[in-house]
Amino acid sequence: MDALSPPQYRRLSRQGQVPPSPASELPPYSRRHTLHQPVPAARREPTEHVFQLSEGKGKPWVTLKLRSSAKSSKSLPTFFEKENINGQLELTAERGDNIQAITAIQLSGRIISGAGSNDTFTFLNQTLPIWSKSLDSPRVPSPSEGASSAKLLGHCVWPLSIPIPRTVELPSGGGDVRSYRLPETFLERYTKVSIQYDLSIIISRGGLRSDNVIKTAFGYVPSSRPEAPSILRQLVYQEKLPLPGPSTDPEGWKTLRPVSARGCMFKTRPVEARCTLSLAKPLCYTRGSVLPCFVTLEGREPAVLDVLSNPGSVVVKLRRRVRFYNQATATRREVSWNESVEDVGTAVWWQPATDSQNNPYTRHLEGEIHLAKDLRPTCEIAHFSISYFVVLCPFKAANYSSDNAALLSEPVEIATMYAKGPRPNAYAPPAYDSASRPGDDLCFNGSFVPHMH
Repeated sequence: MDALSPPQYRRLSRQGQVPPSPASELPPYSRRHTLHQPVPAARREPTEHVFQLSEGKGKPWVTLKLRSSAKSSKSLPTFFEKENINGQLELTAERGDNIQAITAIQLSGRIISGAGSNDTFTFLNQTLPIWSKSLDSPRVPSPSEGASSAKLLGHCVWPLSIPIPRTVELPSGGGDVRSYRLPETFLERYTKVSIQYDLSIIISRGGLRSDNVIKTAFGYVPSSRPEAPSILRQLVYQEKLPLPGPSTDPEGWKTLRPVSARGCMFKTRPVEARCTLSLAKPLCYTRGSVLPCFVTLEGREPAVLDVLSNPGSVVVKLRRRVRFYNQATATRREVSWNESVEDVGTAVWWQPATDSQNNPYTRHLEGEIHLAKDLRPTCEIAHFSISYFVVLCPFKAANYSSDNAALLSEPVEIATMYAKGPRPNAYAPPAYDSASRPGDDLCFNGSFVPHMH
């Protein structure tokens, strides 16, 4: 499997079955039978990106080469958290060139929420000097003889390895300073805010000559990882067994407060059912994998339960909220927040094979939300945030009607890396494998959004 590809879904041999007892259904485990880590795929060779400056139609006199984790040299350079920006700067200086200094790498990260000057907030601004005429100024070591004196001459090379900070310190309300993790690059066609990173090299000349600049945007991917799930779920994932429900593995689920689903059948007869939604713990899920769900319905009328427990009747959504404001220089009390809300995933449901419906007043459904591989991870920095919620919506069934208010909402997080241990399995029958996601995101200016391991 490609090191940056999402997990492959596979159908288990016995869909949806819940083992009645871990002791009777799971194979025995000795002290030597431990949970194994997945074998990591071979890491792809770095992709080289080349940027050049030329004068007229002559040969390039400045070349910047960057090595990144992008899939293609045509994509933006992409760097993961903890990776350095590695590359090489080459410059050919002729006699008479009055180069005063080379300032690189200038790293910047910005929240852009509009076209005005007050609509851009810089949260990252880091500069590394490469060369200066002054021998007392900091310099990046160069193996080139022409870069060792107070004047550049000939072909000069500087190897580069610049760390990207994992966090930034920014002022918060009340004059305090708060530490934020760097957010992932964010650029979508229909969202009026973006997170953009840029890398610049500035070559300063003397006299009245203007500076020369090489500049490129780059993609940044933070590292976030869920905590490990329950031991029973890890064993089930490892052995490709059916996923145990909340009654079998209470440590593996968060069962939310029960809610009443009230509506009308045939527009005249009031009906009601008690609905309990459970979500797999921990409430943090890796993009490209799945979010397991479980629903229990209880009521006095078995016929009504049959209608509401149809897999197409239960509507559970993964909802994303992007929150920001435009006036970057104003305090939070002086501005109105903007919110962009979108449903980015829908649960698919099936009836457990072990649900023999001995109790006519109870129904169970297993389900999962397939998480798109390009979901942006949960983040918060300054006046920008991305958050997610699992929302239980009103039931949709033939001859059934109700109001449109959501019945329940629970915050969850989206991460970029897998939890330690076995990776989650997808259990939905093949007919449900294609989970729709509205919208066509513009990811890193059209390039592939990496998935971390």
